Amino acid sequence: MRMHVVSLFPEMIREATRFGVGGRAFEKGLAQLECFNPREFATDAYQTVDDRPYGGGPGMVLKVEPMSAALDAARAQLAPGSRTIFLSPQGRVFDQSVAQELSSLPGFVLVCGRYEGFDERLVESRADFELSLGDVVLSGGEVAALAVIDAVLRLLPGVLGDAASAAQDSFMNGLLDCPHYTRPEQVEGREVPAVLLGGDHAAIARWRLKQSLGRTWERRPELLASRDLTETERELIDEYRAEKKV
Repeated sequence: MRMHVVSLFPEMIREATRFGVGGRAFEKGLAQLECFNPREFATDAYQTVDDRPYGGGPGMVLKVEPMSAALDAARAQLAPGSRTIFLSPQGRVFDQSVAQELSSLPGFVLVCGRYEGFDERLVESRADFELSLGDVVLSGGEVAALAVIDAVLRLLPGVLGDAASAAQDSFMNGLLDCPHYTRPEQVEGREVPAVLLGGDHAAIARWRLKQSLGRTWERRPELLASRDLTETERELIDEYRAEKKV
């Protein structure tokens, strides 16, 4: 998997991906990361990458020429079937299903915006699609790019020490994750649920599913609205509500 990033601040990407899961994945050669700075493709002495918007208004707009040159260089090194993704508030909201989709690709380019954004003609001519982290405005696309890279890396074979870790993450089955506990058994008067100490794996699995369903019902009910609940899942939600007295 090749991950290319077009950014005016490539050092932000390189430095942040040195640590944790991402750092280990790149060190092992399970994925490759390369950054392309549009300033290096600018043709004037000042390495200009932005200009004033037509029609007036505040801020500056990223110019087509240096951005497209950097993007074309990034795309030229990717295998067929790779995708070009612009990070933008106007894009499809990034979620776990998109991360899974991207993890099956041979590679992708993430294009980071700055200032007032891209000249629209750049998006029209180069983007396969746009991605957004949600209804929030960031100073640039680098934070979003790092989120995409991290989420996708976790899904690649061999990246996590235990492949089951990714399979049990929140959203992998359309639900929030269940709560987790470790030693000691008691902390500040709060105890680990007894079912987790009993060794009954069927009971533990049932408890974890009930907690996932219940938490999703409490905190992200819209996720359940599109889910075809089984009779067992409905029973578990009812049990959860009764236990919580809600």
